[in-house]
Amino acid sequence: MRSSRLVSILMLLQAQHRLTAREIAAELEVSLRTVYRDVEALAAAGIPIYAEQGRAGGYRLVDGYRTRLTGLTEAEAQSLFMVGLPGPAMALGLGAEAASAERKLLAALAPEQRVRAGELRDRFHLDIPAWYRQAEDAPHLAAIAEAVLNDRVVAVTYRRWKAPREVERRLSPYGLVLKSGTWYVVAGTGEGTRTYRISNILRLTPAAEHFERPHRFDLAAFWQQHLDEFDQRRITATAVLRLSARLVGQLPDKSDPALRKAAAGVLPDPDGWTTVEFPVEHDAEAARQLLRYGAEVRVLAPESLRDALLAVARAVLAVHDEPVTPGRSSVGAAG
Repeated sequence: MRSSRLVSILMLLQAQHRLTAREIAAELEVSLRTVYRDVEALAAAGIPIYAEQGRAGGYRLVDGYRTRLTGLTEAEAQSLFMVGLPGPAMALGLGAEAASAERKLLAALAPEQRVRAGELRDRFHLDIPAWYRQAEDAPHLAAIAEAVLNDRVVAVTYRRWKAPREVERRLSPYGLVLKSGTWYVVAGTGEGTRTYRISNILRLTPAAEHFERPHRFDLAAFWQQHLDEFDQRRITATAVLRLSARLVGQLPDKSDPALRKAAAGVLPDPDGWTTVEFPVEHDAEAARQLLRYGAEVRVLAPESLRDALLAVARAVLAVHDEPVTPGRSSVGAAG
């Protein structure tokens, strides 16, 4: 256990250049006293590690020192192949590099580790896009990825949802996020840090200048905050619904996590129907979402949502109540 921790400290310092004892303790989830003892053990073993004093100080390795430790435990070797993402690597323009790295890693493993890693690679597959949708075409993804890796500014023409639809932006791309088959870039602008859907980038030109990435920018933390704020803006009201027993029984098999969550743990009424509170964006979107359940859902409140649902249902009924002219297809009649 301790030898593994000593190697972890060495790897951290080799990757991060300088770390305080508190930062190492937080990363390894140990006490400060443990870090002090481990650093002393590394120094006693001949590792050129030293402490810099002062406000910007911390532990670091002598410049130019690189460890040649290459040993992997069986679990570590397995985990490397479990996180392999050939699809996204190909989209980023790194497919050949990822395949080459995998071959080199396999060659460096012990025979038994190589067999196990190959089994994991052959038995697990990651399919990112959600059901009933294809991954979006993002022709500028590779160029954005290169700008992210090289801290290079890019000038883009971006299509957004509000007028004016096409706008010019200069972005300092900090990182990429793949969400349900859709790529996003988190980038600095003159107005702060923003998120852009890469498939909406119409034109892209790499600029000559580079940008300075914010110190210790946490892409995962920013993205989670972005999602939380998006949900807060998106959910504007709560609807009261009555769900039939048949629909409640089918919810585990339906791709509607919000409705499934609303009904979880709620007991049915004596008549077999279940009354739930359901978060909604706005009436028009909620009406379209609930219409697919037909008579299995009854809206109790708000009245505006009942009216919106009725309006959509009547429009559908009106279109399909018209007779189809003989000799013409329904597509032609509708057109």
